[in-house]
Amino acid sequence: MPLRILVCGGGCAGPALAFWLARSGHHVIVVERYLDLRATGAQVDLRGQGIETVKRMGLLDTIRGKLVDEDGIAIVDTNGTIHAKFMANKSGKGAQSLTSEFEIMRGDLVRILYEATKGQVKYIFGKTVESFEQDEKQVTAHFSDGSNDTFDLLVGADGQGSRIRKAILPQDSPEPYLRLGVHMAYCQVYFFLRDSSPEVSSIQRASVEQQKEFWTQRFRSAGWQTERFLKGMEDAPMWYCQEAVQVRLDKWHKDRVVLLGDAAYCASPFSGMGTTASLVGAYVLAGELNRSPDNLLQALINYNRVLQPFIREVQRGANPYIIRLAMPESEWGVSVIRFIGWLFCLLRIPELISRLSRENKGGWELPEYPELRHG
Repeated sequence: MPLRILVCGGGCAGPALAFWLARSGHHVIVVERYLDLRATGAQVDLRGQGIETVKRMGLLDTIRGKLVDEDGIAIVDTNGTIHAKFMANKSGKGAQSLTSEFEIMRGDLVRILYEATKGQVKYIFGKTVESFEQDEKQVTAHFSDGSNDTFDLLVGADGQGSRIRKAILPQDSPEPYLRLGVHMAYCQVYFFLRDSSPEVSSIQRASVEQQKEFWTQRFRSAGWQTERFLKGMEDAPMWYCQEAVQVRLDKWHKDRVVLLGDAAYCASPFSGMGTTASLVGAYVLAGELNRSPDNLLQALINYNRVLQPFIREVQRGANPYIIRLAMPESEWGVSVIRFIGWLFCLLRIPELISRLSRENKGGWELPEYPELRHG
């Protein structure tokens, strides 16, 4: 019998899961708290197993048509002098570099997933799951408009600050976040701030105007093109700021509720694997649900077991110590970073690493799910 599944969150992970489930004949509803498709956000990329996942979805050519034209990353000084360049690996061999061959704006990826699913999946915008209860037969969701409905499974794909995750964790659970001591803001460019104080962590809860004022004060007179960037920040329609964290949980489900994407295993932007982890996680969850449709508990246990090794490897890629070293707090430290970058490029070390490394992160192979090939 087809499953009736509610997905909370219409970003990348939720619609990717809906793609596989709807194609397999299940009934899927996606609720998104925003009033319309949230096709905004910064640039994201695909790597390793994420590239293979979109190939299996049949969406690789569509994504190629929306890629951002980014050749690589450069280290410059206050005069604009380039000290090092790290170019994208577009050879088709080996691993991606700091810049992936598959760089795409988040909004474009969200629209691609939405267009690929809207004919088979019901999307409801401007609505949230306020609470839910479950038993051995079903989960009942209570929505923000006062309505309620029953489902076989509730999927929390509602991001780093997931309300679904908070609802299924015991009240005495330790905080699921590994804080990296770095904050980020984005409008036309990225701003990074190394600060571990609770005061800075609270800025995310302030109004957008207060957030922009905070970042303006912290970066004013920083040199190079900073004043131009701050001027652009004032009226930028696209804006967000966040604390860089990882979500670390040993278990991603409770009875008939399961977590997906950043809600379960946010790796932080510094991993370079957040979007890939979401797409791979959606594929594995759908595969295990299709493999054990009459035993949801076993399907969710298998999802946890199969995906955990990959997620552990992904999260190791965002080592807090390395991140802090890459953000020095002195002019001497900045000079060291420039020199190391220059030396690495002189010796062509980044190119050698890309060519000789495996594309699949940690050597973890994407599972085969014949059940997802039909429907």
